[in-house]
Amino acid sequence: MIESVKTSWTLRGVEFKNRVFTASGTFGYGDEVRDLTDAGALGGVCTKSLSRKPRDGNPPSRIVETAGGMLNSIGLANIGVESFLRQKLPLLRELKTRIIANIAASSVEEYCEVLDMLEPESGISAYEINVSCPNVKEGGLNFGTNCRKTAEITSMLRSRTAKPLIIKLTPNVTHVSEFARAVEDAGADAVSLINTVIGMAVDVRSRKPRLSTVTGGLSGPAIKPIALAKVYETAQAVKIPIFGIGGIATVQDALEFLLVGAAAVQVGTMNFIDPNAAASIAAEMEDFFKLNGIADAQDFVGTLKADIGFSILQSWLSS
Repeated sequence: MIESVKTSWTLRGVEFKNRVFTASGTFGYGDEVRDLTDAGALGGVCTKSLSRKPRDGNPPSRIVETAGGMLNSIGLANIGVESFLRQKLPLLRELKTRIIANIAASSVEEYCEVLDMLEPESGISAYEINVSCPNVKEGGLNFGTNCRKTAEITSMLRSRTAKPLIIKLTPNVTHVSEFARAVEDAGADAVSLINTVIGMAVDVRSRKPRLSTVTGGLSGPAIKPIALAKVYETAQAVKIPIFGIGGIATVQDALEFLLVGAAAVQVGTMNFIDPNAAASIAAEMEDFFKLNGIADAQDFVGTLKADIGFSILQSWLSS
């Protein structure tokens, strides 16, 4: 056992105190939970998605519990960037952690406009770009399923900021690593994955879908095996850091993501059950490293012993 561990790490000149963050949409804007947990124990807080104008989101029902997880179809409901700057950011500046502003939009121009409004403000350390949004100018298809558009958004936003730029990728594509490579080439500093998996729930008595939008995004422990595989795939394809997301409920889960190549993790659905979950995982992760004589958390990242699987994956990725 060792007495101290280096848990901090740096992304584009910004230092984060540890490798455990909260995922966007699961922790409010960050200020709502000040009395429920110590945000200062976290590497950072990802805000709820921000769009140019307020969004009401989808009509109810828009959340359904499932076996091992939950479905949501919130529809990116949020107060809009102007209200965020006025009502939320002053309170977030008081939190002793890094704030990552998550941006969602329906056009490339809107992504740029939101970032431009956030850029002059103090208290925002990085941006996470949610590309799982409908592109209203091109038929409603999600940006995140179009590699060219995802790279275009990344390139345009890169030219507008010197802060860390993190692209949040959808798993609802054939090879997420292709998208990760595209945004790396376009100037992204990191990727976060996975976003939710498309799912559905039905009521056999009413014979109706349980979500107003019929399908929604599945999150929670049920998707962890998918998320681990996507992070592992991506870690073989890019050099930029990866934020691993998907079904993290315990420190064991978080450590599994680091093993397969994630530089950091984001705790999502578990926050609805226990707002202190991420802080607890951060403390337990440090204890794990101390007990196992790991002086720097970076020495644990990507150390999965899977030579055969690696060779097969490399062959598949290059084919």
